[in-house]
Amino acid sequence: LFDLFESNQASDYIGGFPDHPHRGFETVTYMLAGKMRHKDSAGNEGVISANGVQWMTAGKGVVHSEMPEQESGLLKGFQLWVNLPKTHKMIEPAYQEFPENELAMEYGDDGSEIRVISGTTNKGTTGPVINSHVKPTYMDVNLPAGTIFEQALPMKDNAFVFVIDGSVSVGNSDQQLQQNQLGILSKGDTVTITSSSENSNFLLISGKPLNEDVARGGPFVMNTKAEVMQAFHDFQNNKF
Repeated sequence: LFDLFESNQASDYIGGFPDHPHRGFETVTYMLAGKMRHKDSAGNEGVISANGVQWMTAGKGVVHSEMPEQESGLLKGFQLWVNLPKTHKMIEPAYQEFPENELAMEYGDDGSEIRVISGTTNKGTTGPVINSHVKPTYMDVNLPAGTIFEQALPMKDNAFVFVIDGSVSVGNSDQQLQQNQLGILSKGDTVTITSSSENSNFLLISGKPLNEDVARGGPFVMNTKAEVMQAFHDFQNNKF
């Protein structure tokens, strides 16, 4: 699951996301504008603002909330769900939070800027998020008009590009990905992305496929329907 949230109308977001449960996967919230407060039943709490990220591992079960820390202005960001392998779905909950000044930045001679949340660029800049389960790459890339970005990726990774601003082409394709469009990448060991005649900003996200059965029920992502039903039962009986 990958979701963009964006509004400058407080009535759209002021209610936030009150307490709700998760089990079996990780939630990744990356902010572009505004502020959100995270608080969970494992005792973790923090506020993320523009260009900050929180990476929560729900594991065996956690109840958390994400509430706006503002009453006006633009609130914009992304939430990504990252699945956990069967062997790790019931691990202890965990939480990683990194404000803008703790994320790795790489500046190119061509004027490009890469904010690295996880993974490593071709020039060796490594993001701070630790995840050994799917070994993700998560990069926020800004390119001046007409410049080219190249990034090596594991051949078997599932990967996609989401355009925040401007437009880009991928590989040798003449097709342009426009603002708020997502392109799923074919398998390969390198992705090449070219900015169009205007500056562009996009996310590059990839991860190792688990190749396991997936059963999702509301806020729970498990391997079987029975495990999802057990998660509902455990939550209703205060076992989170």
